[in-house]
Amino acid sequence: MSVTKDDVKYMANLARLRLSDDEVELFQKDMNKILDYMDQLNQVDTSHVEPLEHVLELPAKYRADIAVDPLPHEEALKNAPDADKGHFRVPRVID
Repeated sequence: MSVTKDDVKYMANLARLRLSDDEVELFQKDMNKILDYMDQLNQVDTSHVEPLEHVLELPAKYRADIAVDPLPHEEALKNAPDADKGHFRVPRVID
């Protein structure tokens, strides 16, 4: 599998990015390098490797699961860049 320039342009469009032709070519090369490396990794026999939840053996340090009172509504809105009638206001993203 390889990534074409049209694939890069399509992904950039989905991400709402404008790329120059040089950037499209650069990203195409980078994505193809990533896919080539993934193909190499897929060739490694991992059938006898136990799944890990973390790559390093780290002691679990979890905080106590203690119920606390929620943040008051006014406090949550205090630093909002735009609030109206007790709600956050955000710019419209869908027409």
